Amino acid sequence: MPVINGLTDRFHPCQALTDLFTIAEKKGSLAGLNLVYIGDGNNMAHSLMYGGARVGMNVTICCPPGYCPDEEITKQATADAAATGASIAIEHEPARAVEKADIIYTDVWTSMGREEEHAERLKIFAPYQLNSALLKGAREDALVMHCLPAHRGEEITDEVIDGRRSIVFDQAENRLHLQKAILALVI
Repeated sequence: MPVINGLTDRFHPCQALTDLFTIAEKKGSLAGLNLVYIGDGNNMAHSLMYGGARVGMNVTICCPPGYCPDEEITKQATADAAATGASIAIEHEPARAVEKADIIYTDVWTSMGREEEHAERLKIFAPYQLNSALLKGAREDALVMHCLPAHRGEEITDEVIDGRRSIVFDQAENRLHLQKAILALVI
């Protein structure tokens, strides 16, 4: 019986597949693109590193020191990326990270099960908010993604998630279609 990993503390592969599909739909291809993930080095960061590496997309995880992705996962994703000509990088300065981004991706700062850390994380992650000022430093055609649900005013602002560069709602729609495809494949 096939088991589909919909979400764990370490990985979110179904979401990452949806994200790759959405990026390909919007940008035409994946190889050579620069995806910058801003926030906690969590399950989304891990899955985007693995997925990006496999399709030849450069992935930068921009996070506060101490909130980096798992070292072993980063090493494996880096090895996978080398095989496709891509790169995996860790960055701590958001403005520098987004300069060459084709896609800027964010997620909640406090994952499920870490709610007791919420107040402290708000302070630590505040400089990593995806807002208009940060977006101005990115390429003009950079697109914005978020796997939802979003905490508006925390990791992303209203004007960015609702802005012309946001593909968040297309991404959410595509999640339904990709999940159906996975089920059709394994049933």
